[in-house]
Amino acid sequence: MWLQKSTLYVCLLSGAAVALAMAGKSSGQGTSTATEAPSGYDNQPNGLTDAATFSADRGKFEEVEAIGDGLGPIFNAQSCRECHQNPVTGSTSQVKELRAGHQDPHGNFVAATATLADGTVTIANRSLINQRAICPAIDTITVNGQSQAFNFPQTQGQERISTAETILAFRMSLNTLGDGFIEAISDQTLLNLASSQCARTNGAICGEAVHVPVLEANGALAVGRFGWKDQHASLLSFSSDAYLNEMGISNRLPPNNVDVTRICDVVPDPNDNTPDAEGFNDIDHFARFMRATKAPPRDTALANSSDGLAGANLFQSIGCATCHVSSITTAPAGTAVAAGAFIVPDQLGNKIIHPFSDFLLHDVGTGDGIVQNGPQSTAQKMRTPPLWGVRTRTELLHDGRSKTFYDTIQRHREEAAGATNNFNRLSPAQQTQLITFLRSL
Repeated sequence: MWLQKSTLYVCLLSGAAVALAMAGKSSGQGTSTATEAPSGYDNQPNGLTDAATFSADRGKFEEVEAIGDGLGPIFNAQSCRECHQNPVTGSTSQVKELRAGHQDPHGNFVAATATLADGTVTIANRSLINQRAICPAIDTITVNGQSQAFNFPQTQGQERISTAETILAFRMSLNTLGDGFIEAISDQTLLNLASSQCARTNGAICGEAVHVPVLEANGALAVGRFGWKDQHASLLSFSSDAYLNEMGISNRLPPNNVDVTRICDVVPDPNDNTPDAEGFNDIDHFARFMRATKAPPRDTALANSSDGLAGANLFQSIGCATCHVSSITTAPAGTAVAAGAFIVPDQLGNKIIHPFSDFLLHDVGTGDGIVQNGPQSTAQKMRTPPLWGVRTRTELLHDGRSKTFYDTIQRHREEAAGATNNFNRLSPAQQTQLITFLRSL
């Protein structure tokens, strides 16, 4: 359960949280039979799969990929776990990725043009700049069960950009625990939240919901909710994209079925193309693992302390909960989400989650200028980061530049300026109480 006591849950089901509950009802989500989603850092499933299946899927998520598996030729990590493992597999990380691009004469974002092999290989429209490469190197690898020696070209395999790319941004790797519940939120719930939020604040705070392609649904559109720019609406699309762009491993889903470059590439595309006994590829195991994870748990001692409870009330009263929504109910079991590509199962349906996010894009003054899947208006907007599990992070916000909760709050401007100003009007004791509440998440 979320808390052993119900005090905090009750006090936060006011204001924005109540409006969200009403939005859920108006979109066909009844709350009378809703139950709390399971939480915990215990490496156990949420009920979607049994323990053995969960362990096997987690093994795929943790598996170290080699060149013979299709790794690279440019990449950021050798396993999903490298970027999602604090404190357990699937959660958050200290790993950053680099994004880059520039503006055209009309002020529109244009993804970077990267070069390899001392400038002889060009990759256009590449906002993600990989930080690792498999060549130059001499290596013995296994391809299709056969050991082969490769003397990769002694050339510059590293991805490079020029000074023309004036937009440079770091992104922290995100938590994936509990993402199955996020996937199970209906599009209409998020759309209703955006509408009611804007109306309640007289247009001062208007989260943007973007419709993005669902790769496994032939590019049909659904409301994005994963990634710093809400660039994906399903966990299978997210897995496919990350496998190619973070590890360089192509897979069956377009547009990720071909590597971005063939330099030093020795494994035919798509790399992840041999189903196992279940009929699954690696990306299917990744998606099922994330769907089966529990939500990040609370520090119940801090949450139920006098300062934690007072801080929760302050978090609500000064306006933080307008975007960092405490409670959302997932769609009923049997609901089709992700443009019909995923049917919400019993274990994920009608579950109350406490992500402290609205999963909408907002301009809070920390935007990085990058556009992904959304319109140009999203360049300076970021997804409201879910605060569940935030106590496990030492580098905060999308770029990791903030090291304390206090500094993080001070960087909130634009749509969040009112909440920041309200925080600064609190007494030092009250500010400490609010931060104590954040430390319980």
